[in-house]
Amino acid sequence: MDELALLTVSEMGEADRRTIAAGVPGTELMEAAGKSVADAILARFSPRRTLVACGPGNNGGDGFVVARELRAAGWEVELALLGRRAALKGDAALAAAAWDGAALSIDPSLLEGTELLVDALFGAGLARDIDGAAFEFLAAAKARIDAGTLRAVAIDMPSGVDGDTGSVRGISLPAVLTVTFFRKKPGHLLLPGRALAGELVVADIGIAPDVLREIAPKCAENGPLLWRATYPKPGAESHKYTRGHAVVSGGPMTGAGRLAARAARRIGAGLLSVAAAPEDCALYAADAPGAIVLPVEELPDFEAILADPRKNAVLLGPGHGVTGRTGTFSAAALRTGKAVVLDADALTVWAGNAAGLSHLIKGPVVLTPHEGEFRRLFPGLAGSKLERARAAARETGAILVHKGPDTVIAAPDGRVAINCNAPAWLATGGTGDVLAGSILGLLAQGMPAFEAAAAAVWINGAAADRFGPGLIAEDLPEQFPALLSALLAATR
Repeated sequence: MDELALLTVSEMGEADRRTIAAGVPGTELMEAAGKSVADAILARFSPRRTLVACGPGNNGGDGFVVARELRAAGWEVELALLGRRAALKGDAALAAAAWDGAALSIDPSLLEGTELLVDALFGAGLARDIDGAAFEFLAAAKARIDAGTLRAVAIDMPSGVDGDTGSVRGISLPAVLTVTFFRKKPGHLLLPGRALAGELVVADIGIAPDVLREIAPKCAENGPLLWRATYPKPGAESHKYTRGHAVVSGGPMTGAGRLAARAARRIGAGLLSVAAAPEDCALYAADAPGAIVLPVEELPDFEAILADPRKNAVLLGPGHGVTGRTGTFSAAALRTGKAVVLDADALTVWAGNAAGLSHLIKGPVVLTPHEGEFRRLFPGLAGSKLERARAAARETGAILVHKGPDTVIAAPDGRVAINCNAPAWLATGGTGDVLAGSILGLLAQGMPAFEAAAAAVWINGAAADRFGPGLIAEDLPEQFPALLSALLAATR
């Protein structure tokens, strides 16, 4: 887990403070940071005319070290400073004193003939939108980057990107390389920050990992280390009932429910029942002879199915339709206290009534909205994607899977995982149904809800990446066996 921890700007500041208090001088951290940036540049670029643009804080201090290191390596380097050299304080002032070159005033004219820009202006902790001379300089640099005549390397975070949210404060530059220190920040993984950071390198500058236990961050990058210890591992004594009996409430648009059912079975559920209207049962049965298909006409029929204690996890929504039946069936499932996944139409029927939904929750529940569904369900929530997902989880008492290329999984206790392994070709119809079924299958096997949601999101991203271009939703579950074999082998 420590390897996956994401630190907010304030938590990273606390890591610095604790390290300095333990006897490591701040100047030593700054020297290590600047040298790590220079080393990353030297490893990727041949010598070229370089401008290091420094801000008035510690990010700028790192830039002075980078300029010194690159010049020592024989590069043609100029340094520009936002503000006055005499106004620099603390470690940044000491780093500036060790630079024996000029510190030119920030001006777009300095970009003329520059091939590489080292962006050391603001870093991750920017507290307001960029304006004035810095805005003009970055706008000119962005125009050159867009024209293909300039490349940028960012220190810590591309200037203008909020380290906590990934949002842009006024303007930012797309970097080909960003070097950050000790641990990533949420803004490195959340869009648009992730797209602007380019290649991301995390450098060790001498901060001891022990500080993580003192800081106790609640945000992490999603990956197997986060949930592998709780992943279900069938033993010699296992049988179909010990591996869980999942239920998909099948709607009239049967394709969605069939995709979800296949995913739940492929990811390991021991048994799966589809509860569907009698006129739809033949389609479900023909598609999956290994599934149990149960005719359901009215709510009491569905409640009778849920009354079976062996049926321990339920999915509603895919292909269901935004109808009264969807609302009453989802309410019935929530009242049982069983593990429940609400997706698609089973979210939309609760639009604007998250409070009513939360009052029904009695057991582990996972909600899987995309952005449009999220806004309909939680119209009053504002802020970044991470902030809204965390607030929605707290408000409902459910696990929130706020889907997208930067999917955020949030728990009511404040834990958050940000997923970033989803390739672009995962954006195709039906993949959300597969994800919902994947979560269902893991819940049926007894995996805790937060870990089940995070694991399913990561596995679906890895499956899409494994398949590659041309992916359709039906392809995803067929990638699961090889992925799960490798995952389970790594836990032995």
